[in-house]
This record gives sequence, C-alpha cells and structure tokens, in this order.
Amino acid sequence: MSNPPGLRDRKKEATRQAISNVATRLFIEHGFDNVSVADVAREADVARKTVFNYFPRKEDLVFDREEETRALVREALADRGGCPPVRTFQALMRTLLAEQHPLFRITERPIRFWRAVAESPALTARACELQVALADDLAAMLAEAAGRPRPDPCAGLAATMLMGTLVTAYREALRAFSQGQTPEPAFSNVMERGFVGVDAALAGTPYV
Repeated sequence: MSNPPGLRDRKKEATRQAISNVATRLFIEHGFDNVSVADVAREADVARKTVFNYFPRKEDLVFDREEETRALVREALADRGGCPPVRTFQALMRTLLAEQHPLFRITERPIRFWRAVAESPALTARACELQVALADDLAAMLAEAAGRPRPDPCAGLAATMLMGTLVTAYREALRAFSQGQTPEPAFSNVMERGFVGVDAALAGTPYV
C-alpha cells in the first residue's frame, strides 16, 4: 500500500528541511563559496540529485523561507474580513514579532547567517533579488485584495515601503542584539515608524 498523501508530503518537507539545515550550518561554518552542493549532499546523506530536486539553485539552500512568507500573507489577506489589506499585513507582522516567529527571531544564529551572506557576492545579489521579488508579489496580493487592477502604483508603493520597513527593522534588531540589547523593542520601534509612513502615503486609498 502506498503512503497517504499527507504522510508523503510530511516526509518530503522533513527531507527538504534537513538538507536546508545542513547547508546553512556548513555555509556559516565554512563560507558559502567554500561549500559545494556535493558537500551538502554528503553531509545530509542524500544524493546530489536529491538536493537539486528540492533546491534548483545553490543559493536556494540559503534562502528557503520566502514561500512560507508568501503563504502567511496570502492566508492573512484571505481571512481579513473587512480590514484593509495594508492594515492586515501590518497586524500580521506585529503578531509574528510578538510570537517570536522564526522569520523575526533574533539570536546569534541569524547574525552568523547574515555575516555569511555579506561575505558572499552571490548570496548578497540573491538577497537583493528576493527582496524585489517579494515586494512585487506583495504588491500583487495587496492589489488583488483591494480589488484594484494590476499593476497598481499604490499597491507597488505600499509593498516597497513595507518591505523596506521590515528590512530596516530587522537590521536594527540585529545591531541591537550584537550590542547586548533586547532586539524586539528595536525591531518594533523602526517597524511602527515605517508603518506610520505607509499609512500616511496610502491615505485615501482602499489599502488602509
């Protein structure tokens, strides 16, 4: 008998996560450019082809949570009721920060992670690409939620400002943590300032 689809999916996700964990550890310890996909496969005890089945590009081994981010936003917008799209997004970010979701959790590990990214031109370029792609996807989701045609300049403005706010807030939280301070207040302070700017920029639109 074959395994139920749910079990197969869980096993695939477990394998994917295990490979990603091994890759991240190796990249942090040795540097992204000094670790090959074959090294990752050997350490994870899988075939090199298996790694590429889950991660088409080597850089994808590092940045593997963008789809989770999209899914969280899509779900929040779908369940928003009568709340405007941007306010819904802002509420989601506040909840993720308050609940210490892994996307926003600041420990020594993400500091080492981002140091490894900064030391690799390939990863730095990929990080910039992903930020632009996530902003574009967010703009599309906001426009759809507001019932506006795409591309909509207001949705693009909102998405760009929101992504910029979160990136800046995350960097400030990392800086605070590295200086022995509690990172969450630093994150929240920058995030809320950015949200005020977004609200002002989008005033009079269906987004806020």
